[in-house]
Amino acid sequence: MIEAGTKPFWRASLALGIASFLVFANIYFPQPLLPLFTEEFHLSPVISSLSVSLTIFALAVSLLFYGPLSDAIGRKNVMFITMLCVTVITLLIAFVPGFKTLLLLRVLQGFFLAGLPAIAIAYIGEEFDTKALTIAIGIYISGNTIGGLSGRLISGFATDWIGWHGAFIAMGIVSLLCLIVFIWLLPRSQHFQPKRLDWKAATGDFTRHLKNRTLLYAYLIGGLLFFVFIGEYNYITYLLQGAPFHLPTSIVSMLFLTYLAGTISSTLSGRAARKIPQSWCIAIGIGLMMIGVLATLMHSLWIIGGGLLLTSFGFFFAHSAASSWVSRHAAFAKASASSLYLLSYYLGGSLGSFFLGFFYKWMGWEGVVLGVLMVLGFTSWCMWQIHRIEHREQLREKALARRKVREALHT
Repeated sequence: MIEAGTKPFWRASLALGIASFLVFANIYFPQPLLPLFTEEFHLSPVISSLSVSLTIFALAVSLLFYGPLSDAIGRKNVMFITMLCVTVITLLIAFVPGFKTLLLLRVLQGFFLAGLPAIAIAYIGEEFDTKALTIAIGIYISGNTIGGLSGRLISGFATDWIGWHGAFIAMGIVSLLCLIVFIWLLPRSQHFQPKRLDWKAATGDFTRHLKNRTLLYAYLIGGLLFFVFIGEYNYITYLLQGAPFHLPTSIVSMLFLTYLAGTISSTLSGRAARKIPQSWCIAIGIGLMMIGVLATLMHSLWIIGGGLLLTSFGFFFAHSAASSWVSRHAAFAKASASSLYLLSYYLGGSLGSFFLGFFYKWMGWEGVVLGVLMVLGFTSWCMWQIHRIEHREQLREKALARRKVREALHT
């Protein structure tokens, strides 16, 4: 097993972080462009948001395919092939004639974007020892935040400079460089045990995982958190490019620098989970997200930026804890368990991107804030259920320890 602090640990962690960067930069690349698409193609904000939400939806439903596939043929090759396809499609989008073709390619790209998220955490669970696992997951999720941030920044600045077609070419070149580094750094799987590709057995694994309440609440939390996060960031672009701010795309994209808070918080969450219950980590993240979204109601760019900073920090803090919970509590078919978590996670993101648009149409930005708080309220209830499960686990561990002591005293 790969131990924390060793050379293989840093090679594997860096490779997965770079791969995460590639995938998440491509997922969120169009997000600052939504108001531009609305204007150029004469679309409503809800329809324009499909360039993000349909990609995430395609990614979500494809996750169930890659888990069993990688269980059969291995992790590294599947990750490489899917990321190569993502890179090629990004370059193709630069030459599309209209929005319908763009949407079609983005849906196809979503299918391939699912490869890495479906497999990466299973790879970590198989190859890293217990102490290294939570740190490695934190580094991997940090790649999510840096990738999401960088994709938006490249999108905003490149679009103002060379137009959105040229921006997609720039993103394709960056993706190709990341792919080369990934394939060079990532070690081969040493502990992977291939399984015969059996879709019936895979369906059985999915069913058993879904019946496990210990995992089910974590799945719900992941989906609800991402519902809020994607929706909030989608429609904040309309707030900032409209009255009274009227900010250009490049400046709006700079507000996504608040993603850097997630780079820090996902790593801190892994460390915090060693000292405090994971349910507490989730609760802290939810609380920070609530404070952050309320701060965006103020008519000050500095306060809005601070609110987005809190939202990003809280989201990745809670998401890292929920993801680690699944990895720790899945007793079998870990890739399938991770795929179900990510299915819920990305379905939540695609639905949030779409449905919060109706809150925006109904009440403007205030409606989005209301929708976010409602969803976070239900997320808090799910967190409480995990806390109760955690408490019962602690009681069982204490009872087992006392029994071992009594047995030792009687021998």
